[in-house]
Amino acid sequence: MKNTIAVLALSSFFVFSACKKTESNNINETEAAAPEKFTVDSVKISDSTKLSDSLTVKYTSKMLLFPTVKDKKLLDSIYFTEKNIGDFSREGLLNYLQKSKNEYFNNIRKDSKDWISDISFSQEWYSDTAMKVRSNTNDYLQIEYFWASYEGGAHDNYGYSERVFDLKNNKKLELKDITSMPKEKLEALLMKNINKTNSGTTDDKGEVNNSEMLLVDKIPATENFYFDDKNLYFHYSPYEITAFAAGDITIPVSWAELKGTLTPELMKRMKIK
Repeated sequence: MKNTIAVLALSSFFVFSACKKTESNNINETEAAAPEKFTVDSVKISDSTKLSDSLTVKYTSKMLLFPTVKDKKLLDSIYFTEKNIGDFSREGLLNYLQKSKNEYFNNIRKDSKDWISDISFSQEWYSDTAMKVRSNTNDYLQIEYFWASYEGGAHDNYGYSERVFDLKNNKKLELKDITSMPKEKLEALLMKNINKTNSGTTDDKGEVNNSEMLLVDKIPATENFYFDDKNLYFHYSPYEITAFAAGDITIPVSWAELKGTLTPELMKRMKIK
């Protein structure tokens, strides 16, 4: 009888242990299957150096950091404005920015040797670059890149780049992934919509339309685009299609205007009817 009880107790122990082990394995499998949450962080460096009594040089740069993005080809595309980063960790990006800052200061110092004494009034030259997330919707990560600089002359210069990244397929989105509309027709729509988003430029007669400041006969449909639930937007930097006074110009093209040419995947993911 005692032997029977002992066998039953031992059997119960093994059954209990097996259940616990199965539960534990299921928990681990569930945890392993859970997707890593997409996160965005940033690193920034800002410094200045005085090259003479009349010239100060400033360097500022902000880069976004994507800890959950592991695809190297995609990361290379995200950081297309820079070359040979290699290490996309926080420390790696900070080291890269530190190196870029030192190179910028050293180049200005070297180039200014012959003329720096001719500067007769106080000036601050600068280089400023930045990245910001426009949106991250339906696995479309949209990033705006900004740069500005001043190294003497009548005014500073600045510009923008726009990129959309397909996180689902680990690639940069191209215009052909949006619409099959021929470029000529798309460019006609851009010309038609040039004044839909006014730059805010004015003269002594009042507001000036973007079309009045055009430097080109045809507005190119570039890869410098982004979108939302209503429109596809093309972003142009100063001097790209208009005079500097117009600033940067954004031209919308509605999804309705592109109806019949939109790709099925874009329509499905952006819920375009």
